[in-house]
Amino acid sequence: MVSTAFWRADDAAHHWHPFTDTQALTKEGARVIVRAEGSTLWDSEGNAILDAMAGLWCVNVGYGRTELADVARRQMIELPYYNTFFKTTTPPATELARKLVELTPEGLNRTFFANSGSEANDTIVRMVRHFWNLAGQPDKKVIISREYAYHGSTMAAISLSGMDAMHRQGDLPLPGFEHIRPPYIYRDSGNMTPDEFGIVAARALEERIEALGAHRVAAFIAEPIQAAGGVLVPPNSYFPEIQRICQAHDVLLICDEVVCGFGRTGHWFAADAFDIKPDFMTLAKGLSSGYQPISAVMVGDRVADLLIAQGGEFFHGFTYSGHPVAAAVALENLRIIEGEGLVQRAHDDIGPYLQAGLASLDDHPLVGEVRGMGMIGAIELVRDKDGPIFFQSEGETGALCRDHCLNNGLMMRPVRDAMVLSPPLVITYGEVDRLIEIARLALDLTQRDLYL
Repeated sequence: MVSTAFWRADDAAHHWHPFTDTQALTKEGARVIVRAEGSTLWDSEGNAILDAMAGLWCVNVGYGRTELADVARRQMIELPYYNTFFKTTTPPATELARKLVELTPEGLNRTFFANSGSEANDTIVRMVRHFWNLAGQPDKKVIISREYAYHGSTMAAISLSGMDAMHRQGDLPLPGFEHIRPPYIYRDSGNMTPDEFGIVAARALEERIEALGAHRVAAFIAEPIQAAGGVLVPPNSYFPEIQRICQAHDVLLICDEVVCGFGRTGHWFAADAFDIKPDFMTLAKGLSSGYQPISAVMVGDRVADLLIAQGGEFFHGFTYSGHPVAAAVALENLRIIEGEGLVQRAHDDIGPYLQAGLASLDDHPLVGEVRGMGMIGAIELVRDKDGPIFFQSEGETGALCRDHCLNNGLMMRPVRDAMVLSPPLVITYGEVDRLIEIARLALDLTQRDLYL
């Protein structure tokens, strides 16, 4: 029988992990996950771990869904693969494109398939630049994003992202990408009300557009909630002002729903919650609940109509764009979400229960703020609530808390010193209770390590 030690040795020798300090991991050895069911993972040594991250923000319908495995098997037998390059399509790709048009906000009537959020956002960069060239405004090339934004890890997607550590590895961002302040209420609002701060934060976009010249600014991209940025939930005033600014300066609006989509916020899309009317929408993760790699770009009519009427052949795409197995699994995943009422459950039932549980941690000495919406949340750790005063060595306390969570059977992720989470939409009340119980224990152990 293959042992954990065997897997770890092979992993250390040959497997280069993403977003990992490989030297440190080689000394420690990887945790080998061997199976999963519902909201729980098991490693090769038999330890059960409550997955409060739903993989990487993606396993919305939970693990072990035989319906998805059955659909994949049937599609693999009937048509395991064909491309969509040669004036061909497949029923799953066509049906999924139509279904996404039905689900997404009005005006997004074209679907372009890719394999990841990174690829989808790269595609949008191509489309944005192509659009403005066709529109007779070739100087409109700059795309504005935000600090702490995460839009992927390809060269263009990193450039869209606002992560300094990523930029330092590769002389990035590429030319033509700018970043403004995020709507980080807890850190930056001072004495302003959330709505007052929302207007101020949004007008950072207008200030940058005016500084660059509107004739140079092509688009603004934003996650409705900045997930990998620390679950930064904007004030209600923020996106209406963003929308006004984009319209006033003829700037395309890109809504990155890679994390927030498919029920995560208690709405099909966070754009519905914040009344965002985008020109593009980026979809991935919950589209298939992580069971197959697939992503999609939803393209608004203004852009699509011009590209189709005047653009000729679009020299862009991927071998697996609209892969029939991935598309079939995504369709079944959407059927499960609809059939089991998981979006409504996240809005009316388990989402409020999770948020109330997280709010109960606010009395802990290390907790400066708890924030979230639906089935996504963050617990911001601080040295002192009065101020607040943040930890000087950013990230060390979060990493310490993460290790205590994992050692006690809970998977949560640190972003700087905020513990972020996004459990499967099918998590039970009892599992939420256990999540909160372990989180409090991890906070206590972290406090002990810091101050004793």
